Amino acid sequence: MNRTIRRAGTVTLLLVMALMVRLTWVQVVHGEALADSEDNRRNTIEQYANPFGDIIVGGKPVTGSKRTDDGDLHYQRTYTDGPLYAPVTGFSSQVRGSTQLEGIYQSVLDGTDDRLKNPADLLMGKKAKPGNVLTTIDPGVQRAGYKALGGKKGAAVAIDPANGKILGVVSTPSFDPSTFAGSGKDDAKAWNKLNARSGGDKNDDQPTLNRALRQPVPPGSTFKLVVAAAALEDGLYSSVDVPTRSPDPYTLKGTSTVLKNENEAAPCKNATLRDALRYSCNNVFAKLATDLGKDKVRAQAEKFGFNDSKQDVPVRATKSGYPEKMDEAQTGLSGIGQYDVTATPLQMAMVTQAIAHGGELVDPHMVSQVQDSGGGALRSFEDPASHRVMSESNAEQLRSAMETVVEQGTGSNAKIPGATVGGKTGTAQHGVDNSGTPYAWFTSYGESSSGKQVAVAVVVEDSDAARAEVSGNGLAAPIAKSMMGAALG
Repeated sequence: MNRTIRRAGTVTLLLVMALMVRLTWVQVVHGEALADSEDNRRNTIEQYANPFGDIIVGGKPVTGSKRTDDGDLHYQRTYTDGPLYAPVTGFSSQVRGSTQLEGIYQSVLDGTDDRLKNPADLLMGKKAKPGNVLTTIDPGVQRAGYKALGGKKGAAVAIDPANGKILGVVSTPSFDPSTFAGSGKDDAKAWNKLNARSGGDKNDDQPTLNRALRQPVPPGSTFKLVVAAAALEDGLYSSVDVPTRSPDPYTLKGTSTVLKNENEAAPCKNATLRDALRYSCNNVFAKLATDLGKDKVRAQAEKFGFNDSKQDVPVRATKSGYPEKMDEAQTGLSGIGQYDVTATPLQMAMVTQAIAHGGELVDPHMVSQVQDSGGGALRSFEDPASHRVMSESNAEQLRSAMETVVEQGTGSNAKIPGATVGGKTGTAQHGVDNSGTPYAWFTSYGESSSGKQVAVAVVVEDSDAARAEVSGNGLAAPIAKSMMGAALG
C-alpha cells in the first residue's frame, strides 16, 4: 500500500475515533446538563406542548391554559383574577420563565415530575398528566385585603394561628400575569411596560415585587410586642400590669438624645406594659430593650422568626432582621422597631400568630397539598412543625394587653362587633433624616364567639394621605379589620 494512502487512512481512523470519544463524552458526561439547559429549545417546546395543571384557591382553579398558534409552543398560561392572586401564583411565561408557586411546582404543573408517572410511563419515557397545587388561601380574605388596600402601596398577610395556614397574601400594586404569558409582540410590550414601573427608583411601583413576603421594612412600634414578650419571658416584669421604671422622656443611654413619645400627653412615665402598648410609649420600650440587652431581645426575636434566611412558605421569604452588633443607644432604638430592625408583613403576622396561639408558633404555609391528576397526594403540608415562642401564661397576658390597645387605645379602627380583637399599631420612619413617608403598620388577631381565630399584619408604604395623617390606626387597621372580618365570617 502506498505510504501516503496508509498515513491518510491512519489519520482518518484517529479522527473517527476522536469523534466517537467526543460523542460518548457529550452523551454520557454532559448529556443531562445539556438536556436541562435553559438554552435547549426542546425543553420549552415540551413544557408548552400540552395544557398545564392548576393552582387551586378555595376549591377552584385560578390558573388555566389556552391553545396558541404562536410557532411551536402550543399552550400558554391564563389567570383568573390575575392581579388578585399574583402574589400567590407568581407567573409562568413562555419567554421569561416562572416564579413563586408556578416556578416551585413547575414540574408538577407541566407533567414532567417523575412522581406523576406510572411504571409504563417511566419505561416508555412518556409524559404524564399534570398535577395540581392546592393552596390554603381563603378567597374571601384575599379579596377583602386586596380591595381594602386599593390604590395604596402596601401588603398584608393573614394566618390561621391554630394550623399555620396562610389565608391571604396581598401585595399592591399588583400585575396581571396573563398579559405576558405568551411569546408574541403584545406580551413583550406588556412586559416592557411592567418593567418600566420596576426600575428601582424610590418612586417606582415595583408591581412584581411581593411586598408581603419579600419587602422587609422598619416595623416601628409593632416590634414592641417582641420586646414585651422578651421582658415577660426574662422575668424583668412579672405582669403586664406592673409599673415599669421608665422616665419620660427617656435619654438614649450614652448619648444626649432625648427620645419623646408621639403623644406627649400620654401617661407614659413608669407606665405598665399594658399602658405602654395602649399608648405606644417609646420611652418604656427603648428602656426595656436597653435593660434587657441586645442579646436577649435578639433571642426572643429569633424565636418569632427574625434572622431566618430560609423561611419557606414554600415561596422563600426575605429575612426579617434584628441586628447583632449595636451599642446601648442603638439597642434602645431597636426596642421601638427602628435602627436596623426590619420585618416583612409575614414576619409580623407570625408574631401575632404565636401570641394568639398560646405562645406556640406553627410554621406558616400557603400550600396544603400537591396532587397528581387523579387527586392523589404527592406531598401534604397538613401537619406542619411548631415550636414554643413564649409561655402560655405570658402569651395570655400579651393578648389581654393587645385587646386593651383596640378597645381603649391606638387601635380602635380594628374593632369588630361580636369578636375579640387585639392589635398593635406602628408608624415607622425611614429615609435619610426620616425624609421618606412613614410606613403605617398594624398587626392583630381576631377571635369569633365560636373560637375561630386569625392573625393579620398590614403595612402601608405609601398612600394619598398627608404625612401628618399617616398612622397605623388610620391607614392599616381598617385593612386588617376587613381581612379579619372575612376570615371570621
